[in-house]
Amino acid sequence: MEASNISIGETVKASAKLQAEDARTMLKDASKLIAMKGAKISEFTLPAQAGDEAVQAMLGPTGNLRAPTIRSGTTLLVGFNEEIFRQHFG
Repeated sequence: MEASNISIGETVKASAKLQAEDARTMLKDASKLIAMKGAKISEFTLPAQAGDEAVQAMLGPTGNLRAPTIRSGTTLLVGFNEEIFRQHFG
């Protein structure tokens, strides 16, 4: 994050184990979700597509929220993909 000059507004320790209900709460304040799992990128327009599929895209195999999770304006980015990060953070 520092290499891209991204300022961090809030940090949550990984030990917090955020899960599906936390993901649903995050979706309420977003207009777009970009979920990244390796090369797979899923985009959801919110709130229209804020269902179970969007929540599952945010979770890893253990059922916990994928890292990193970033809110940039009203866009929620979950997971990591270098190309997507370059598009959003230069």
